[in-house]
Amino acid sequence: MKYWLMKSEPDVYPWSKLVADGIGHWDGVRNHTAKLNLMAMRKGDRAFFYHSNIGKEIVGVMEIVGEAHPDPTAEEGPWVQVSVKALAPAAPPLGLADVKAMPELAQMALLKYSRLSVQPVTPTEWKIVCKRIGVKA
Repeated sequence: MKYWLMKSEPDVYPWSKLVADGIGHWDGVRNHTAKLNLMAMRKGDRAFFYHSNIGKEIVGVMEIVGEAHPDPTAEEGPWVQVSVKALAPAAPPLGLADVKAMPELAQMALLKYSRLSVQPVTPTEWKIVCKRIGVKA
């Protein structure tokens, strides 16, 4: 199993919408590195749902339930989307300032590649964050 962090602006697609939808499609990614990360995802992988721009916090945990397939929102290019399912809310959410304050997360991609919308999370980082947000790892 691999672990990921996926960012969405809460005024575009918030955690509450994914919960209400049951299964969502992570579309609209237009960065090649993020696309490669989507293509590396497999069913059963887990991901943190991160509210970007507004809030800047990890708000939930998702499961990848559909591997990379063509993104119908793309006008041109070989862009992909994955399907995700909400598993658990972060209780409490973990803000970016809190992540920065945790020395054990200093190498997390969230801090090193702040503009990357889909990024890997190491197993150690996953366990640390899950403990902090009250979710079973």
